[in-house]
Amino acid sequence: MDKRFNQINMIPFIDIMLVLLAIVLTTASFVSQGMIEVNLPSAENTSEVQTDVKPLEIAINERNELFFKGEKIEFNALEEMLKSLSVEQMIVLRIDKASLFEHFIVLLDKLKAGNFKNVSIQAKQGS
Repeated sequence: MDKRFNQINMIPFIDIMLVLLAIVLTTASFVSQGMIEVNLPSAENTSEVQTDVKPLEIAINERNELFFKGEKIEFNALEEMLKSLSVEQMIVLRIDKASLFEHFIVLLDKLKAGNFKNVSIQAKQGS
């Protein structure tokens, strides 16, 4: 007697799909850490800032778009957002080397107007 299969066993297929889903979600969480792509300029004499608190990140990408806490904003809205921060807030600037220098100066001017003193500029090590 020849026994025919009337059903397809879906359990191995579901197991494989769950494993693939777990891999994709894990990989996606690591990729999303660097959401704003910024090609940092190089510097030979860089040092790593040691701090217990997480610094606030302000970035300008190569298309001269401004990002505050990972969200794209306009330059004229930055001043209002900075008013909500303490002047002791640690701020890290990530500026793409292809962005306009004028935007960097505008950003520094707004930080100076807000009396922020705890500001660092991120660069990559090397020449």
